[in-house]
Amino acid sequence: MKPSLSDVAYEAIKKEIITCVLEPGQQIVQHQLAARHQIGLTPIREALQRLALEGFVQPIPRFGYIVSPITFSDVHEIFELRSILESAAARLAALRATDQQLNEFLAAAGFTYVFKDPDSYSHFLSLNADFHCSLGLLAGNQRLADQISKVLDELTRVFHLGLDLRDSTDEMRDEHMMLAQALCDRDPDRAEKIVQAQIARSQQRVLEALTDRLIGGAVGRLQTIQVEPAK
Repeated sequence: MKPSLSDVAYEAIKKEIITCVLEPGQQIVQHQLAARHQIGLTPIREALQRLALEGFVQPIPRFGYIVSPITFSDVHEIFELRSILESAAARLAALRATDQQLNEFLAAAGFTYVFKDPDSYSHFLSLNADFHCSLGLLAGNQRLADQISKVLDELTRVFHLGLDLRDSTDEMRDEHMMLAQALCDRDPDRAEKIVQAQIARSQQRVLEALTDRLIGGAVGRLQTIQVEPAK
């Protein structure tokens, strides 16, 4: 079935939010979106209503919509939930998954990205989401996989910021390989510790990126201030 214009608009705007083309806190100008994506205003409005329900944008009375800001509190809460979910999934996967499933998981663990290449980031993060959601499937629990997927969806746009902070390609690939090997070794304790350490490092990268972005924004605002000469 061909997607509706509302669905097309939803996917296009969501992608721009997730990849930070539309930045956190930015006002959404609906006619600009309509022109950029060559879609009418009605599908754009319908898409924004849907994105508001999912928390990606916020309606402001008599103003329109802004991209939902990312707060440090949000990051702490989401990463805490992610650690709980993936720790449990890793333990269960080490005990429940078949040898074939674990071998396939190990074979898929070597993906990476190209530093400073935004298109590469998007491809990497798609593979990364599949990899981590697979933990829930290896655990034999579809609902657990769904919850991990939802959490990663919320984190994708801050992941983009974190990837751009510094080159972590080797580090992240090694983390995935170590996790997959721990599962293949049927070691739930080691798998859980690797997951928790990996998530903690990911959170640190994101917090550094957010701090860097806030400081950069503050400096930019200061540079626009006109100082009156002393009289």
